Amino acid sequence: MREYTIDELARQAGTTVRNVRAYQDRGIIPPPERRGWAGVYGADHLSRLRIVGQLLARGYTLSSIGELIEALAQGHNLAQVIGIESAVASPWTDEQPALYTLPDLVKLFEGNFDPRVLASVVDLDILQQQGGKFVAPSPKMIIAAAELVKIGIPLADMLEVVSQLRANVERAAEAMVQLIDKHLLEKYGDGLPPPGESAEIGDLIWRLRPLVEMAVHAEVSRAMQRAATQHLGDRLSHVLEEFERARMQGGRKVDFDA
Repeated sequence: MREYTIDELARQAGTTVRNVRAYQDRGIIPPPERRGWAGVYGADHLSRLRIVGQLLARGYTLSSIGELIEALAQGHNLAQVIGIESAVASPWTDEQPALYTLPDLVKLFEGNFDPRVLASVVDLDILQQQGGKFVAPSPKMIIAAAELVKIGIPLADMLEVVSQLRANVERAAEAMVQLIDKHLLEKYGDGLPPPGESAEIGDLIWRLRPLVEMAVHAEVSRAMQRAATQHLGDRLSHVLEEFERARMQGGRKVDFDA
């Protein structure tokens, strides 16, 4: 299980260190585990923070959220409720975020990082601005983009593709979550599963996660193979047409690199 400092926890949950401390003071999230002078947070803290964030976004107050959590703790195994949320919303990757300065990015892209596209990169959440620095939730994406830029693909063009991909992936993810809700949770109505079944539901969702990842990876591979083959076929068709035209005209040499 991942462990977090308070700064890492706040960043992962999309909130601030000040808010984390305020939630602790009000009993909305439990205190961290103490190791010497350091406080260590875990997946349960992150899940609780994400639940709080969702409820705040829906217009509920901290007071009402605190009362709900207290009521759940008294009449329901709150650890099991958090377990379901954790199974659904925990990070789906072990990749660690990385911190970059603007000079770091320029160096990584070997001088080909255009600061004018920085706003688009932040809008797509590929980089998250924190003061004068930038956090990359997925450093692999930044490194891949830098490599593609080095071989001549403009960053702005890549961002357009990522924007299109993001929309399609979010629709597919929404549909997948609706399947989980329909077949695992809908039978409980709008409420929570009974205490005796919550742990089982959380376990089922954890078992589903790698299956979903495998299905997505297989579909991406299939789509890439289909697209690449189609485009290669288009180029070969063009070369073949030129070859046939040259043959009909009496043996003119065909430039296969054209």
